[in-house]
Amino acid sequence: MNWLSQFGKAFLNKLIEELKIGDIGEEIKHGILQKYLNIGNFNITDAILVSWIAILIMVILFGSMSRKPKLIPSTGQTVMELLVGLIISVSESFGMNRKEAEHIAPMILTIGTMITGCNVISFFKVSPPAKNIAFPVGMAVFAIVYVVYVSIRFVGFKGFWKSMTEPMAMMLPFKILDMFIKPVSLALRLFGNVFGAFVFMEFLSIVIPVLLPGVLGLWFDITDGILQAVVFSYLTMSYIGEIVEVGHELKEHPEKFEKKKKKTEAAEVAA
Repeated sequence: MNWLSQFGKAFLNKLIEELKIGDIGEEIKHGILQKYLNIGNFNITDAILVSWIAILIMVILFGSMSRKPKLIPSTGQTVMELLVGLIISVSESFGMNRKEAEHIAPMILTIGTMITGCNVISFFKVSPPAKNIAFPVGMAVFAIVYVVYVSIRFVGFKGFWKSMTEPMAMMLPFKILDMFIKPVSLALRLFGNVFGAFVFMEFLSIVIPVLLPGVLGLWFDITDGILQAVVFSYLTMSYIGEIVEVGHELKEHPEKFEKKKKKTEAAEVAA
C-alpha cells in the first residue's frame, strides 16, 4: 500500500497547488494578451492562427456532413438541409424572394460557421479570435460590404438608392450614417460578448479550477459562442432585407412612390 499512499500525497499536493490563487490580475492579463508566432520576417498573431485552425475544422466537419447527398439523407445531410432551409425561410421573412434567399444562403452559412468555429474553440482552452478586436471589425466590415453588394445586385442601384431615401429624401444623411453604425454595432456586440465570456472563464479557472469552469464553459464557450454567430448572421440577413424589400416595392408598385413624391413636392411648395 506504500505506492497508494505516495500517489495520494502527490495527488493532494498537486490539487492544492492548482487551487492556490496567485496574482489574479496578472494571470488574466497574461491570458488576454495578444501572442505572436514568428515565421521569418512575419509575425502571425494567435487570432489569425486560431482562425485558420477553427475554419479548417469547420470545413472538414461540414464538408463531411454535406458530401455525397443521398435520397434517404444521413444525419449530417439532414442537419445541413435544416440549416440551409432555416436560412432561406428567415431570408424570405425579411422580404427576399426564393431565388434571392437561395443566393445568399451559402454566404450566410459560411459567416455563421466561421464565427461559430472561432468562438467555441475557446472551450478547449484556446484563445478565441474575437477577443482580438481586429477579428470582429474585419467580419463586420466584410458583412456590410456584402450587404451593399448583394442588395444592389438584387434590386439595382435605383432600388438601393430608393431604400436610402425612404420615406423622404432628407433621410439620406441618416441612412448613410446608419451604414457606418451597423458594422460598429456588429463588431462591438461580437467582441464584447466573446471577450467578456473569455475573461470570466479565465477568472473562474484561476479561482475555482476544478469543476465549475467546465460546467459553465458549456454555456459561455459553446452556447454563447453559437448564439453570437446566429445573431451576427441574422442581422446580416435583416440588413439585406431592409434594402431589398423597398427595391421590390418600387419595382412592383412604382405608383406608390410617385404619389409620395408629389405629396412631398406639394408640401415643399406650401412651406
